[in-house]
Amino acid sequence: MDMQQELEARFADRSAAGRRLAARLEHLRDQRPVILGLPRGGVPIAYEVAQALGAPLDVIVVRKLGVPWLPELAMGAIGEDGSRVVDRALLRHERIADDLLAEVEERESAELRRRAQIYRAGRDPVSIDGRLVVLIDDGIATGATARAACLVVKQRAAARVVLATPVLPPDLISPLGRVADELVWLCAPDPMVAVGNWYEDFEQLTDAEVVDLLARAGQSR
Repeated sequence: MDMQQELEARFADRSAAGRRLAARLEHLRDQRPVILGLPRGGVPIAYEVAQALGAPLDVIVVRKLGVPWLPELAMGAIGEDGSRVVDRALLRHERIADDLLAEVEERESAELRRRAQIYRAGRDPVSIDGRLVVLIDDGIATGATARAACLVVKQRAAARVVLATPVLPPDLISPLGRVADELVWLCAPDPMVAVGNWYEDFEQLTDAEVVDLLARAGQSR
């Protein structure tokens, strides 16, 4: 990718990326999708998509269960409603005992509950049973969290899962396309280096900003 192409591929901020992504997802409008943003960075993008498609917005609070000595390698994932997926083949390959898995799961469960309590602010999760779900993040680097979110959403009985992001590395297109029913992206630079490189404004969001976006989405509906 030359310098001119790189400049054209960059996004002003997450909201601008969300509006561009919404245009790519317009074909889903009549399928009554539920939009789920991965906190924190995926939520402002998901907000723009939900507004454009007239769809409900929620967060997907999920915690990856990383192998202790290889944290980016997911041996499973948990969701806030008790959903749980475990890669038994990986556990056997890495010789991870049940007590070590339980230790990691207990730690991640505590953080999941903390985040869910903050983001939910007393609201129940939007039901996704039998619905088309669009999972959105502001960018995908390793794919571990996105993959975990897809697996958790499928266990929560979503009818179909679309994973959407403004930017991801090209070598993740094939593997993520196998875990999601549909993968949508705006650019796949090689090399990608870091997600933040593709935004002019990539300020970190606060929990309060996430809660505000969710509240605004609820009021607009």
